[in-house]
Amino acid sequence: MDHIDHVLIVDDDREIRELVAAYLTRNGLRVSVAADGRHMRAFLETNAVDLIVLDIMMPGDDGLVLCRELRAGKHKTTPILMLTARNDETDRIIGLEMGADDYLVKPFAARELLARIKAVLRRTRMLPPNLQITEAGQRVRFGDWELDTVGRHLVDKNGTTVTLSGAEYRLLRVFVDHPQRVLNRDQLLNLTQGRDAELFDRSIDLLVSRLRQRLCDDAREPAYIKTVRSEGYVFSMPVEIAELRQ
Repeated sequence: MDHIDHVLIVDDDREIRELVAAYLTRNGLRVSVAADGRHMRAFLETNAVDLIVLDIMMPGDDGLVLCRELRAGKHKTTPILMLTARNDETDRIIGLEMGADDYLVKPFAARELLARIKAVLRRTRMLPPNLQITEAGQRVRFGDWELDTVGRHLVDKNGTTVTLSGAEYRLLRVFVDHPQRVLNRDQLLNLTQGRDAELFDRSIDLLVSRLRQRLCDDAREPAYIKTVRSEGYVFSMPVEIAELRQ
């Protein structure tokens, strides 16, 4: 039986929940709803979802708090699409920094939300070209770090695990697959988000900043991800591929 993508809508507005759920269901998705963070947590305790549509402006824990909580827990790789009634770039930046995969401003057309959901799901599942993962998986070694492509996390030289959001993982995969090569922002967007991505221009810069923080890479004198003025970024550290032991 073919997999039907399961989307969880978290929004305190009952009318929006019902209208969006009905539209997405008619268009082939499985949809569940939650009115707030409490209901979301309870639902996720016993259910798996492929994507979460998360409203920012909610009573109690708002969407940004919930996004940070999701990224720190067992749902750290579940795609998140943020909704807000405020067309404020600051919210967009904070949302991405918290680990959201996309952002949509209310009011929105249901067709656009559906297109965004499909795009996020598609690019989340899309690996950069020329990356072949064996059944045993791989560790990608560079500098003081190893990237575990099965667990989708980093391991430092002391054996400490550093978790990555889905967007951070995809960007790092692109970099380690193309070391010593300058990649411009359009190339990085295409490889990490898909060619139909509609994220705003600063999204790659924000992701690079977040990834540098994960790697403890000083942005003023980076050892791993260097900025090439007027061109883009280059992953300057040599990369080695090793098979994971079974």
